[in-house]
Parts: sequence; structure tokens; C-alpha cells
Amino acid sequence: MARPTLLLLAFALALSAYSSVASADIVEHSFHVQDLTMNRLCKQQVITVVNGSLPGPTILVHEGDTLIIHVFNKSPYNLTIHWHGIFQLHSAWADGPEYVTQCPILPGNKYTYRFTITGQEGTLWWHAHAQWLRATVHGALIIRPRKGYSYPFPKPFKEFPILLGTFRTLLFILREWWNANIIEIEEQAQADGHGPNISNAYTINGWPGDLYNCSSTGTYKLKVVRGETYLLRIINVALYSELFFKIANHKMTIVAVDACYTNPMVTDVIVISPGQTIDVLLTADQPLASYYMAAHCYDSLGDAFDATTTTGIVMYENATPSTPMMPNLPAVDDTSAAFKFYSSVTSLVNGPHWAPVPLKIDEEMFLTEGLGLVPCGANNTCGAPLGLAFAASMNNESFELPTKLSMLEAFYYNLTAGIYTTDFPKYPPVVFDYTSLSNNLNKALVMTSRSTKVTKLKYNSTVQIVFQNTALVGQQSHPVHLHGFNFYVLAQGFGNYDPVIGQKMFNLINPQIRNTVGVPVGGWTVIRFTANNPGMFLLLYLLAR
Repeated sequence: MARPTLLLLAFALALSAYSSVASADIVEHSFHVQDLTMNRLCKQQVITVVNGSLPGPTILVHEGDTLIIHVFNKSPYNLTIHWHGIFQLHSAWADGPEYVTQCPILPGNKYTYRFTITGQEGTLWWHAHAQWLRATVHGALIIRPRKGYSYPFPKPFKEFPILLGTFRTLLFILREWWNANIIEIEEQAQADGHGPNISNAYTINGWPGDLYNCSSTGTYKLKVVRGETYLLRIINVALYSELFFKIANHKMTIVAVDACYTNPMVTDVIVISPGQTIDVLLTADQPLASYYMAAHCYDSLGDAFDATTTTGIVMYENATPSTPMMPNLPAVDDTSAAFKFYSSVTSLVNGPHWAPVPLKIDEEMFLTEGLGLVPCGANNTCGAPLGLAFAASMNNESFELPTKLSMLEAFYYNLTAGIYTTDFPKYPPVVFDYTSLSNNLNKALVMTSRSTKVTKLKYNSTVQIVFQNTALVGQQSHPVHLHGFNFYVLAQGFGNYDPVIGQKMFNLINPQIRNTVGVPVGGWTVIRFTANNPGMFLLLYLLAR
């Protein structure tokens, strides 16, 4: 029998071996996706949502359950749903990215996702994976421990109507808000070759908070009982913005990230990248009063994002009405605070579903990532520097989706000709001073090309990837998300990656385990994972401009 292989796209993976997974209950939902007129920030705005709400419905399951979601696309746009962080063992077809694992669901059509959740518990989420619809088409996916098992931390208190099921949980979803149609914003950005318009506001559970105009009644409020402890499941569903989050006068204890348990870490502030989740325990141990929870962007450039602040209010039961206390958030461009937080999280060794770091490396990749430039196409000039268009790239390749057939179907039926090629480079074509600002807009380096390329990996091989940030078009922190897998974050640092120095920094004992990680501004991140999941899976990163 031929040896099974895995395709890692700069952006995707494909394998062909499967193992048996037992399921528990079957959990079934229907998603009706359609436009809704909503009033935010003094304006009526038409947005696309699921089941008439923003955020969409929270999905509650146990580890081992089989989830069935019937999606009815009543919107005017093509649509798919991605289950962010779910491994999709045995079910790569259900991962969701358009033209990667499936063709989009056309307006007026329906599609059913079916998959079993194996070896995962904690907070994940779901979102649209077609165009920029995930800005409003998203919701939480909460995985409880298998029946008869409990969480590896003290049992939180049950109190609020937003509690999810029988375990004690509070759900906070952070996102951006635009006073414009998100698809029109995307189309304009693509046509002009520049980045998207800056959002008008950030929101907590769909509400901007009372620091914005016309939002005095649009503030999320949470009542707590003094002396009790609550579990907050924080999800950043923003398109691009990394966010600082803080609650006035309160500490938080981190107990999980990306549905992977961590050593308890006490902090008064968190920073969370798009796509990441963080579970924290909050003890209501302050005097009876009201306290703002607040979030604003972390922007290493200081000018790429909306710099406003979204708020919610933590209200103590029996407190006298008063003006809430405001937390002192880090400065928008406080890279040292962001890096300290990101690099301090460690895994809970021997916790549920934990596995030791594989020490033998079979495949190595070195991926430069950042913004590049491409010609304008039909336009004479575009809005990016030098009159060109922005293009995100890895190793000087800017991924372009096919439009005729999904990549997984092409792989399965051996119809890859004209869909994708298998020559994505594992190393950059040119070695240079990646983080030197002297190379800003260096035309010999900054020009990139659009392509649809994958890299083959052997099944069950251990893969190590160095993500190296570049400074060809500014320097920013960039989140990277790997579909279908969790990975170990071995080390992070600034400047150009040095293999001798870098390896001395590796945490091979209890590194954090995630599916989404930020690559520091002007720096690097090293991850490692086992390619043991058959499928075609995206590896992608997010850029601000």
C-alpha cells in the first residue's frame, strides 16, 4: 500500500488515512443565514446573521458527541461555515473553507455538516469562511468534558441567564463593527488594492458599549454575586484586530487557551488575537459596585486599527447604582505587554488530552510572512505603496483560491490539474535581513506572485515550522491559524530567527498548545505538530492592511 501523505498548503493539508472514533450523543441544529437590519452607532445597518441574532447561536456539546448542522443559505451571498479549532478527524470534508474542503453553499441552497468531536474540550467557535462574512456570521462552540468527567479547576458558580448548559460559564465575544456593508468593504479593498476601512467600533456580545455615540442602551451588563467565581470564555472573532481586555479592579486566572488546558496564570490583562479563545476564572471579590470590562486594539504600528474602546459592565448584586470604574488598559502599541502575555502561557502537563512534545523532527519549514505587493491588474494604479496592490504572502507566494473545484475534491479524485500544484516552497526563495526597516518597499524583495500551491507532508510525521515576520511593508504582529491541528508553541522572539539561539529558548516540557498564535512584530515564532489528521487544511495568517 502506498504511504499516506499530507498536503500542507501555505495554506493547506491533505491526508488519506483514518482511524475509528466512537461517538456519544448526536447534537443537531439548524442555521438559517439571512440578512437582518440592526441599529448600532446611530445607524440602521443591514448585516448577515444566523438565526436572527448577533452573535449567532452557541453550540453546546460533550467531547465525543457527533454534531449535525443544517445550514440554509437565505442570504444573497455564497457561504460556508468553518468550525474553528475542530480537528475534523474522519471528516475533513466538513472543515468548511470555500474551495478548499467544499464549494460554497449558493444563495437559496442548503448543506449539512456532520462531524464527531474527538479529544477536545473547552471553548472554540464557528464562523463563515467565505469572503468576509465571518464579521457577523459567527458564534461560540463550547465542548464540555465527556459525561462523567470534570474540569481540572475549581467548579465555578452558576448564576446568570447567559450560562451555557450545566457547567458554569460566561461567554464574551469580542468583534469589530463597521457602519457599512462588509462585502462592499471587501470588494472595494480588493478593487483598490489597499487594506479594509478601519472599523467604527469594537463590541462585546454584539454591543459597542456606552463610550460610543448612541450606545447608552447598547452596553452588555453582567450581574455577579460577591464572593463567587465565574468562568469567562473569551473569544476574539474580530476580522483583524488583536485586543487587550481588562476588568477594572479584578484579577483573572487563565485556565485554558484554544480549548487546551493551561497552568493557572493570574493576570489583570489579557491580549487575544483574532481566532483565539481564552478561558479565565473571575472571582467577584471587590466591594459592591459596578466595574467596566473593556477592550481596545493592540496595534504595533499604532495607526492601522480603530483605537476606540468597547465596554461592558460587571454589576455586583445589591450594589448601589454608580458610575462604573474604568480599567487602565495598556497603550494601543504596547508590544512589551503583549509579548509578555503571549509568551507566559504554559500547558497543564498531564491534564485532559495533553500529550508530550514530539522530540524527533521529520519535516522542517521556514516561512517568511507579511505583506507584499502585486501589480494592479486592470487598474492603472492602486491604493498600496508604489501604486500597486497589497498581497499577503508566505515565502513570496500569495495564496489564491481556486474557483472551479474544491482542493480536497480535486485531491480525492486526482483532478488537481488547473486547481493547485504541489510545489509550495518550504524555505524562502531569497535569504535577506527579514526585519530590517532598510528593506521597506525594496522592489527586489517586496514583489510577490499569486498562486495556489501546497506542500506534501508524510502522514504521522513531526513538522516544525519557523514563522518569520518581515518588514517589507511595515512591521506588525500577525496571527497564524492552522486548521485541523493543535500545535506546540516552542518559542517566540524578536529580530531574525537564529537556529542556535532559538533552540536554546525552546520549551519542550510544557509549551502552550494552540490552534492560533501571534507572530511578534519584527520577530518569529516556532511551532511543532504531528501531521496525523487526513485532510486538506488551511494554514493562514491575518494581516491588518
